[in-house]
Amino acid sequence: MSQFNRRDSIKSLAALASATTLGTWSALASAQKPLTVGVIYVGPRDDYGYNQAHAQAAAELKKMPGIKLVEEENVPETAAVQKTMTGMIAQDGAKLLFPTSFGYFDPHILAVAPKNPDVRFSHCGGLWSEGKHPKNAGSFFGYIDECQYLNGVIAGHMSKSGKIAFVAAKPIPQVLRNINAFTMGARSVKPNITCSVIFTGDWSMAVKEAEATNSLADQGCDVFTMHVDGPKVVVETAAKRGKMVCGYHASQAKLAPNAYLTGAEWNWLTAYKTAVEAAQGGKPHPNFLRGGLKEGYVKMSAYGPMVNDAAKKNADEIKARMLAGSFDIFQGGLKDNKGTVVIPAGKALKQTDLELEKMNYLVEGVMGSIA
Repeated sequence: MSQFNRRDSIKSLAALASATTLGTWSALASAQKPLTVGVIYVGPRDDYGYNQAHAQAAAELKKMPGIKLVEEENVPETAAVQKTMTGMIAQDGAKLLFPTSFGYFDPHILAVAPKNPDVRFSHCGGLWSEGKHPKNAGSFFGYIDECQYLNGVIAGHMSKSGKIAFVAAKPIPQVLRNINAFTMGARSVKPNITCSVIFTGDWSMAVKEAEATNSLADQGCDVFTMHVDGPKVVVETAAKRGKMVCGYHASQAKLAPNAYLTGAEWNWLTAYKTAVEAAQGGKPHPNFLRGGLKEGYVKMSAYGPMVNDAAKKNADEIKARMLAGSFDIFQGGLKDNKGTVVIPAGKALKQTDLELEKMNYLVEGVMGSIA
């Protein structure tokens, strides 16, 4: 009986060891299974602009261990993006999606996310709200108005006509914030400078962008910036007209090396990595990510050869204050371009203030209307 028990015990221990080993290998295999990440672009990945900035981050993400990347470009802000997201989930096994365009959030992510509770959705630019939006969705964005303010400082120093220009897509809060920051940066150098703005109506409309640039050049504007998905047309058109340019989204310096002053660039990898590492580590999905120069979400293009020393010194000093957290762009006593006080005297809005993400005005010095 004792011999039988011994043999039985040995068999049981062997079986247990085998099961434990299999379980360990199963856990290891599960841990080593790559995280499939989907990135969706509203335009081409090589647009020298918004989509390219995201594509650059995605390319870096692809180099990270344990990541499988799937991408789709030229997906419009319609039900088409719901089809793309659903396809990435069902066919590719995506567990984290980066739908990058502003119009993807509402209603499209908000329609797909509740149906896929085990998938994480990180949207660029949307205003995610606790209790209102799905917990497996969230948004990230950068305080690139810091860089547009610095663009404005350089523009203020370099403009000879006292007229600068902004070609914009749509009058949404993020765009208005950039127009206002650019103008305020320029007016910190030359208080009477004006910024003329033309809205094209959509994120990528090459013909209208060229028309707007030529129209603003005809009005005497000599330094241009923009908030459209692909700045290439504005940069090249302005350069052909002998004007100067501050870039946006990514660097367009090589498109117009003799016209490019500097630029406001995204560093989306910072937000991408935060969302990916949370997913890989089984941590809660980061629902609301924001950051500026200090946090590494945005950066400035290198100065072009024509930028003078006084402009560089002025911009660098302000940038240092931004990095130290001691500079607020939107200060009390600020008026819109109709003369109404939009920020009361004595109040300063920090970059984290959600009031800035609801901006619905153009500041004093902007020639244009959002109506």
